[in-house]
Amino acid sequence: MPLTAEQLDTIRRSFGRIRRDFEPASTFFYEELFRRAPELRALFRDDLAGQGMKFMSTLATIVDGMHDPDALDERYAELGRLHGSLGVTAPMFEPMGEALIATVKHTLGNDFTPEVAEAWRAAYEDMVQALIAKGGIPAT
Repeated sequence: MPLTAEQLDTIRRSFGRIRRDFEPASTFFYEELFRRAPELRALFRDDLAGQGMKFMSTLATIVDGMHDPDALDERYAELGRLHGSLGVTAPMFEPMGEALIATVKHTLGNDFTPEVAEAWRAAYEDMVQALIAKGGIPAT
């Protein structure tokens, strides 16, 4: 389901705060991810600082392009193929989403409202569905 204009605005505004704290946010994201799903650690390179910055940069590209989902199609396909080639399956996106929401909450503090949480969950679900469909990621 497409995001509403209000949800897009909420994501853009809240991501502005995350942009200012990319490095600690990226570290927090991976700590949360591996706490929730330690078995996923083997899928990532040793340089988590570099990996985290790459993740945040990719997330920035997606957030910046969310107003035009069709413009992100090729990026989603590329990311989906990459993740699929690494052995990522659809269920692995669930702990990643939980870690992302925890990161947004941690970064925003008291500004993390139910509306912010709902917008980020909806955006993440849309992104994951696009990655899975366009990248041919297996369901199991």
